Amino acid sequence: MTSKPRVWISRPTFPEVIARLEPHFEVTAEAEERRFSPAELAAKLAGQDAAVVGLKDRIGAAEIAGAHRLRIVANLGVGYDNLDLDALSGAGIAASNTADVLNESVADYAWALLLGAARRMTAAERWLRAGQWHATEFKAWLGADVRGRILGILGMGRIGQAIAHRAVGFGMPVLYHNRSPLPEATERACHARFVDKAQLLRESDFLVLVLPLTPQTRHAIGAPELALMKPTAMLVNVARGGIVDDRALAAALRERRLAGAALDVFEGEPALYPGLLELDNVVLSPHIASATTETRRAMTSVAVDNVLALFGHGPHAGRPPTILNPSVLDK
Repeated sequence: MTSKPRVWISRPTFPEVIARLEPHFEVTAEAEERRFSPAELAAKLAGQDAAVVGLKDRIGAAEIAGAHRLRIVANLGVGYDNLDLDALSGAGIAASNTADVLNESVADYAWALLLGAARRMTAAERWLRAGQWHATEFKAWLGADVRGRILGILGMGRIGQAIAHRAVGFGMPVLYHNRSPLPEATERACHARFVDKAQLLRESDFLVLVLPLTPQTRHAIGAPELALMKPTAMLVNVARGGIVDDRALAAALRERRLAGAALDVFEGEPALYPGLLELDNVVLSPHIASATTETRRAMTSVAVDNVLALFGHGPHAGRPPTILNPSVLDK
């Protein structure tokens, strides 16, 4: 029997990073990517002292009921709507995320989606693969210019700010809405202006969503909000599924009340609202905005840092660097 604490890694990741745990922990890492049922998660967590989990692992009161040794759940993602933070805190279990290390890669991908939607790139590729190039007409595949158009950002945290910085090269005025305005110096650095949500919806030519999913932000973009947007506008979501009412969005796109959309996240993913799959004016991608080798390795490293720190190891010993519920450390 080992005297080391035990840590479970719920998905395959970077072995060379996970190896940093091995001098201090008995490590069990899943060899295949899969989705666990609530009962399977409960069984996996039982007897563990720490866990590194992904966004598809939904962990709440039921899953930790038998995990009497569990001290930390380190989430491989900046968002943590898959974790019941109240339940974890009530049980004295720390939770952490991977804030900051994915800002730039997600901002890059938001722009890739925006440009792809503006120029109808994925629909054009499907058409080309079907052997249709011979039928190209001068006025076929007309897209929308980006330069000089108004970029709107809903949720102006670090990722939103990184997106705004990139707008300078396109000569795009930036409007944003947040729970509260940014400091003036930050606004100047981002070349961005705070407006209320209704004005943001009315004036944006491209609206990018970068806000967390909470009970308050669920369906922050629904039928009433879509009705305020220009029929020439386009919506980009790199935040979380559930922020957008996908059924309402599909209806707006189908009826051409909205020109286009680009979505990396979906309500109820991995299931998609079927109506979205029928449309040629929406770009779809499978929640991969942070999927670069460098960023996913850095996310794994932050998760490992959090686990090591909680058990008194590494440069952050005693204080996990991205803990979400620091009050548990005082218990």
